[in-house]
Amino acid sequence: MKKLSHDEISLTKPSIEEVKNKKRNPVYVILDNVRSLYNVGAIFRTSDAVLIEKVFLCGITGTPPRKEISKTALGAEEVVPWEYRDDPIELVNELKEKGVQIVAVELAEGSVNYSEAEYNFPICMIFGHEVEGVSDELMELVDLSVHLPMLGRANSLNVATCYGIIAYDVLKKINKK
Repeated sequence: MKKLSHDEISLTKPSIEEVKNKKRNPVYVILDNVRSLYNVGAIFRTSDAVLIEKVFLCGITGTPPRKEISKTALGAEEVVPWEYRDDPIELVNELKEKGVQIVAVELAEGSVNYSEAEYNFPICMIFGHEVEGVSDELMELVDLSVHLPMLGRANSLNVATCYGIIAYDVLKKINKK
């Protein structure tokens, strides 16, 4: 087997306009006080890969244009719809009014293993601060909490790594419906 060269891969990529016009999946994402701009960039890149509807950057979460975001996003911040919102609580209430199921990715009482979660699309996934997680105020508003099983000593993965696992699981569940 021969791997594809960079040039061969580039020939298969859609244009920026084609990506912007693609039908997006019924998934919103809230980044609640994610402090690392590199994590934000990686999340943009994964959001492009799975055609997330929109990413909301809230609180202290950094916004494009920033070189640190661009370094890991590799242009995805130019094609993924995004918006900065200072108040994630107001945003969650707006989304709930539109019938969006609110899902925290957080270790919490009653949280469900992500692989067993059942979603009612459209959904909004909330990812929190790298140390503090999703704020208590937002946790009071969620409809469901999901978590990744952690079998060793670590109690969590890097937020961008976790996001990738969850995003592809959600994509798989969308494709099954």
